[in-house]
Amino acid sequence: MTQDDGDLDSLVRKRIRALRVAQGWSLEELATRARVSQSTLSRIENGQRRLALDQLVILARALDTSLDQLVETASDDVISNPVIDGAHGLMRWPVKGDPGMSVVRQRMTDPPPDNPARMRAHPGREWLVVLSGTAILMLGHRRFRVETNQAAEFPTMLPHAIGAEGGPCEILGIFDRDARRGHQRNGDAKNVGESESDGS
Repeated sequence: MTQDDGDLDSLVRKRIRALRVAQGWSLEELATRARVSQSTLSRIENGQRRLALDQLVILARALDTSLDQLVETASDDVISNPVIDGAHGLMRWPVKGDPGMSVVRQRMTDPPPDNPARMRAHPGREWLVVLSGTAILMLGHRRFRVETNQAAEFPTMLPHAIGAEGGPCEILGIFDRDARRGHQRNGDAKNVGESESDGS
């Protein structure tokens, strides 16, 4: 097994646990839904049992996600800078999107949690654009500083949290359909789905 394989293996196990915790499920409850024994699930999460493809398919289904999202590798292309359109006085941030996306404008004052256990993970993809101030994006154990006019794009299957650094910051959050559902299920984005024009 290569170093990359080992990193992905560890990431998949963390995602399984993070998704279970985000749903508020015990080991027993997810084991029942996935029709595996509780001890098997515990050993999968703790790295004491080899990950088998058939079990990953079953667990992905039980966690309301896809196998592709469960095993998606982390990308280093998280931060993107704006493309300046001088002729029209505009800044553009290229994002890969699809219909059903939602936009939310948020003002943040608190730093993100430094405890990975308090980060959330759920199916989907998220983008954020920092309108003012500096945001901190935590992706697992990685920390990204996102400055004014910078944007970040990341899969929400990675445990993540966003907060402010050195004072308030204002961000525009963009959620695909799955990410929006994940936030609503966690109860931490009751206004997801309202666009900037809604005054959120």
